[in-house]
Amino acid sequence: MNRISRFLWFCSGAHLATLEKHPTDHNKYFGIGATIFFTGLFAALSGGYAMYFVFKGGDFAWLFSIFFGLIWGLAIFNMDRYIVGSLDKNASSRKQLLQATPRILLAIMIGIVISRPLELRIFDKEIKEKLKVSYLNGQRSKIDTLNKAFDKKYTIELGKLKDLKAQRDSLAAAIKSDRQKLNYEIFGNKTTETSGVMGYGPYAKRKEAELKQREQNLDTLTTDIRQMEKFVDGRKAFDGLMTEKLYTSKQLDSLSNVAGFADRNWALGQLSFNADGSKDINTAMAVTFIGLLFIFFECLPVFVKLMSARGSYDHAVENEEAVQKHLSDKDRDMEIAVADQIQDTRVEIRAKQRIDELRNL
Repeated sequence: MNRISRFLWFCSGAHLATLEKHPTDHNKYFGIGATIFFTGLFAALSGGYAMYFVFKGGDFAWLFSIFFGLIWGLAIFNMDRYIVGSLDKNASSRKQLLQATPRILLAIMIGIVISRPLELRIFDKEIKEKLKVSYLNGQRSKIDTLNKAFDKKYTIELGKLKDLKAQRDSLAAAIKSDRQKLNYEIFGNKTTETSGVMGYGPYAKRKEAELKQREQNLDTLTTDIRQMEKFVDGRKAFDGLMTEKLYTSKQLDSLSNVAGFADRNWALGQLSFNADGSKDINTAMAVTFIGLLFIFFECLPVFVKLMSARGSYDHAVENEEAVQKHLSDKDRDMEIAVADQIQDTRVEIRAKQRIDELRNL
């Protein structure tokens, strides 16, 4: 326990030798040090998670993420330790507040940076679903754009194909109607267009000949349509329309898993909105309050140091600093006195040398 306490006192930026003499302040600096330590730990996890997406896909992505996560955590830990340790509890309340203001602003910025990757991890499932919808909509939009560009490029050919199909459908319907009339004529069914006499007479033969001619025309029309469709399909394949398809569920899962930090950060921002563009108040509040929680956690050591009363440790530090300043002043005075005596001695020795030189002339 003693080692843990000393470690957390070190994290708080306190002077260990002085703090050990004042047990009433041990718990205060134990708490401040623990807060700074866990802030650095969260920063390491946050930075490592963010860097994992930067190096994702590489052979040593996990190793790089751990390495840079540790560096980032140590950097944040060092800044937090400096921010808290640099607050002077021996100054007036107004001066302490002025000292703390830029440090609080810096702590807020650090908290925002730390909170974002952790928010990405907390809302990982929702982010993946949002990315799947985005990728699917993007692919659908891409296909629609290609189709519109293709329709504009081959307007004449597509119009001709449409006309041929309309002619084919009209001719097929006419052939079906004529075949029915021919059957009525052969079997003696009386209508406005049949004689009502059973048998294969001259009228039926003429109708059958006309029907065969129309069927030949239909075959020719069908062949033209197939050739035109083959040409259009070839153009689609050349322009890439045949290879563009909507993503499958498996493909969407794969794309969302390999999404980079920027895509995931965008998706996290989109969680605050519904599909119709309206604000999703519940999700927006959840994301906001989680971010505020980490920001407050980052600012907590500064607040604790500001709100805590001036203790015996702070008084001892002030006295120690006064003693050190006094000793420094004395050392300065001593060095000045020594320098003066040395200079006087040098002047005296030099003067004697000049006098001796003059006597020898």
